[in-house]
Amino acid sequence: MKVLLINGSSHKNGCTNRALEEIARTLSVEGVESEIVWTGNKITGCMACWSCKKTGRCVIDDLVNEVAEKMKSSDGLIVGTPVYYASPNGTLLSFLDRLFFSSSANMKFKPASMIASARRAGTTASLDVLSKYFSINQMPVVSSTYWNMVHGFTPEDVEKDLEGLQSMRNLARNMAWLLKSIEAGKKAGLELPASETGEHTNFIR
Repeated sequence: MKVLLINGSSHKNGCTNRALEEIARTLSVEGVESEIVWTGNKITGCMACWSCKKTGRCVIDDLVNEVAEKMKSSDGLIVGTPVYYASPNGTLLSFLDRLFFSSSANMKFKPASMIASARRAGTTASLDVLSKYFSINQMPVVSSTYWNMVHGFTPEDVEKDLEGLQSMRNLARNMAWLLKSIEAGKKAGLELPASETGEHTNFIR
């Protein structure tokens, strides 16, 4: 089993990465593999060209398509963001818009979660924004024992946020438990739920 961890910070080795490292270490203890992918600072937003609906890939051939391929062989997803203006990093949102629009089929029914890192505030609003990517795509959302957030201005500050790091570890344990439960269900013959499709109500008459 493998969980893909997305570091949506502008800083590769900043506070968000420190939280994801805590998750990765705990997943390893639980027997679950993980990989941290950094989105960087050069992601272009979705152009609404709809090419991906024909090809299954984003027309902008960059990290988005690479992560889409990684998700085919991943069993879970955790997205991490810093908080700049009371919301997730804009680069990360552009990344997720394109990833979910172009390759949602790679992620359906795979457990997912989100974490936020802030010096002080804006974390709960950021978590709310990120959760919507999962809930529209039939992905079970994994929780922890408190909000999935850490606080600090530097990675060294995050080290002092003992409750935040505890929440990261418990999130990882809950993710591992759910992945193992899903695997056990598959072995027992439990199939994925059927989904209705075809209805697209237009509110403009």
